[in-house]
Amino acid sequence: MRAASIIVDATSQHDLSGKLEAALRTTDISADVVFAFYGQNQDGDRISLLVTDRFPDATLIGGSSSHGVMDQYGLHQPDSIGLLMIEDPDGDYGSASRPLGDDPAGAAEEALRAALEDADCAGELPDLVWTYQAPGHEEQVMAGLKHLVGDRCPVIGGSSADDDATGVWTQISRQGATRDAVVVCVLFPSRPLGHGFQGGYEPNGHTGKITRIDGGRVTKVEGPRHSRIILEIDGRPAAAVYNGWIGGELDGKLATGGTILAETTLAPLSVFAGVEDGIDQFLLVHPEAVRSDGALTTFADVEEGSEIYCMRGDADHLIRRAGRVSRHAIKQIEDAEPAAALIIFCGGCRMAVRDQIGELCGTLKAELGDTPTIVCFTFGEQGPVLGVNKHGNLMISAVVFGS
Repeated sequence: MRAASIIVDATSQHDLSGKLEAALRTTDISADVVFAFYGQNQDGDRISLLVTDRFPDATLIGGSSSHGVMDQYGLHQPDSIGLLMIEDPDGDYGSASRPLGDDPAGAAEEALRAALEDADCAGELPDLVWTYQAPGHEEQVMAGLKHLVGDRCPVIGGSSADDDATGVWTQISRQGATRDAVVVCVLFPSRPLGHGFQGGYEPNGHTGKITRIDGGRVTKVEGPRHSRIILEIDGRPAAAVYNGWIGGELDGKLATGGTILAETTLAPLSVFAGVEDGIDQFLLVHPEAVRSDGALTTFADVEEGSEIYCMRGDADHLIRRAGRVSRHAIKQIEDAEPAAALIIFCGGCRMAVRDQIGELCGTLKAELGDTPTIVCFTFGEQGPVLGVNKHGNLMISAVVFGS
């Protein structure tokens, strides 16, 4: 197995075509799978065309990334394009894209079946499923994927992002770019594969029970009622309770409502996921907005009747956590050396660390050295928590390919 990364900083479509085409010509990698990410203003269709022209038999998956991408050498411009190209002729890879439509779970399952067929591995269990989709229906997407593979293999991925949550995100595959689809890639590598999925927060001591959710947006997953709108915590308006937990940061929004991403990124909510090695594990839930009726909207589903925890974090902790997640993934490839690394760092966390984002590269480099690496910044993250594939917010994941 061999790998290489390409970064192109393109400020116009002319730059895109010329610089990316030139960079693709210079690589000596004969890619079998390509992961591609780019800033919101780039032309995903053009990127797909250039990649598939250069690597006509390669699997392709990716999409837009908030404020551009990072590689092993540093952070690049907001309109940058990053490719991670893996040459593994003894492995099998496949991908497929499907519109989410009215049945995101069905679309995800159909895409997974098609990806397995594309890899010529129909009916087999991949070493890993990697997914990239539009935000908003991640729990249904995970349900569809799990209907086929359960939790027998890790499902890792992210939700495509833009710079300011206005919805101009895209996803790409060999078929081009889409705005509201799920792209699924199946990986059967010939060498060891490691992965990690964690958050960088701890409880701040406040907790309550979700006593009422908005039934108008209950998501279509099996089990108890789920929603992304919390009406009440402990029988009181959810936004007021949460505001008390975070020291009145939302005082200016309680009466009129509004987006609260900036105020809540370092103080999100979470649900208890279990205990590992004696340490409590949590799945993070990022509050999105306050409604004028006192409700909270979130970027992940919550369950009526469940306990909800308030968390705390800081920029240093988030940056260090990315290194720990990478280290965890490296340990799983045992005696192999890292050949490539694919890192997801939540776009909300990226905004929270602000000017310290450049330190992320140093943290990753301490673990991965000069290993070809691409970091994308997403608006939702998926991965296994205590062996169960989940969707969460403000999470960090790493997939490391062994040489």
